[in-house]
Formats: sequence, C-alpha cells, structure tokens
Amino acid sequence: MEIKYFKLIKAIVEQGNMVNSAEKLFLTQSALSHQLKELEERLGFKVFLRTRNKWILTEEGVELYKLGNTILESLEKGFENIQQIHSGAAGTIKISTECYSFYQGLSAFIQKMGLLYPDIKIDLILEATHQPIQKVLSNEINIAITTLKPQNETLSSVAVYEDEIFAIMHRENPLSQKDFLDLGDFADIHLIIHSFPLETVSVYERFLKPNNVAPGKISAIPLTEVALEMVKANMGIMCLPKWAVKSFKISDDLIFKRISRNGIKRTHRLIFRKSDKSKKYMNDFILNFKDNFSKN
Repeated sequence: MEIKYFKLIKAIVEQGNMVNSAEKLFLTQSALSHQLKELEERLGFKVFLRTRNKWILTEEGVELYKLGNTILESLEKGFENIQQIHSGAAGTIKISTECYSFYQGLSAFIQKMGLLYPDIKIDLILEATHQPIQKVLSNEINIAITTLKPQNETLSSVAVYEDEIFAIMHRENPLSQKDFLDLGDFADIHLIIHSFPLETVSVYERFLKPNNVAPGKISAIPLTEVALEMVKANMGIMCLPKWAVKSFKISDDLIFKRISRNGIKRTHRLIFRKSDKSKKYMNDFILNFKDNFSKN
C-alpha cells in the first residue's frame, strides 16, 4: 500500500471534509475522490462512510488509520534521524603532527577527502608541529598525528600503522659493514635530523636518550633532499623510516641499516578529544585516514 493513501486517510480524518483535505494534500477534490475510490477498490472494503456531510471511518478504516499514523510517525522520525546524522557530517578538522616528515602524503589525502567529503574542511596547522597533543588539549587543533600514547583521560587514540626507523648511510661509511647499529656506534657519528627539539627525533627519544648516549655531532636539515645529498657525500647519517624517502631518488651509494638487533619500531596514532568521538565528520576522517595510511 502506497504512503499517499495513508496520508489521504489521515487528512480526511483530521480535516473532516473533502475541501480542506484536498487543499492540505494539494489535490483537487476530484483527484482526492478518485484516489479514495481507487484505494477502496484495491482493499475490497469501505474506508469511510459519509453521513450528513461528515466522513466517518468504518471499523476497518479505524484500524487502517491507526496503522497509517504509526507508519507516518516512524517515517518522520527516521528522516529526522537522517537529518541529524547529515548535519554532523559537516565540519572543520585542524590537524598537526609531531614531526615535519609526517606531513608527507597528507596533501594527497586531503585532496582525496575533498572529493569524497566536500562538507569536511581540513586545515594543516604547521605551527603546532612538535606539540600536537598539547594543542589538541587546548582545543587549537582537532587531531594530532603522533607516535606517543596519550596520557590524558580526556583523549582517545586510534592506531593507524607501524613502521621502523633505519639508519641511512653511504656505502663507504665504516658502519656499513655492520649487520646493525648499536649504541656505541652513535657516539662518534654526525647525525642529520629534520629539526629540533631532539625529543621529536625517534632514534634519540627511543634509543639514545634512555641509554644516555649522545651523537658526536647533530645537524638539523629541514629539507630531506638536501639531507640525502649530505649523506650521499658521506658527511653523516640520517635515521628515518623507508616511507619517508620513497618519493626521492635514492642513490645506489646509499644503504639502509637496522638500528639495534630488534630494530626501532613505532606505532603511528591519531589523537583526538573523546568529546569529538560522536561527530560523524570526525569518524569519516579517521576511518579514511586509517584506510589510506595503514597501507604504508
């Protein structure tokens, strides 16, 4: 039975006459009468009895009216829920990272999101780099990309992917003959990093600092291409995951060495406020981010 018939029955009952009912349904009286006749023929029974210019529901019509109200109320509620969901699909997401190298690939992802979710606006907040978790707590950004677990109870995290840090060096570097680098190897090397502070450099924070080892020399070179040229000239070593240099042409003179016997592995996470978990546009972003970057 079509929804229009339930609306027709409801209008006649509530308006009390054909004139007002036709106006409410934006029909002519003739069209309304035709629809009612068509309905009763399909059902095989009268829905209304007309007495003294009044339209009274038959016994069957009463049950049909009750059923129609239930269905129409359910539809209205359903559309309200859909509208609420849709209204939560739009929003602005401000995002930052703990390291500039983490921005690699983000531009392409943001472009993809713009096509799939035009109501979600994504802003990269570069000035929050190195301190993204604090910026999430202060409501200056919505999501932090980091390898740290949040300690604050108001924050949630989603693990996205795991990677491993390798030492990149020239083949002529004496350390290239080793199966892996250990702590003692870092005491005299020239370590090339992206930027300070050292707390954002994984090899230092996870391997050197806990063991009270400091490199002989440290240089901050923010441009990966320039840093790779320095390594190619055998002026030092870099410590990065392989994905961070895959977009660059790597010289055959450069090799990757594992750091420590077990390697330095880390899990990349998205950190956000628990109060944002119910927002659809946030969930859309997180699910797509995880799907996109978990393939690294």
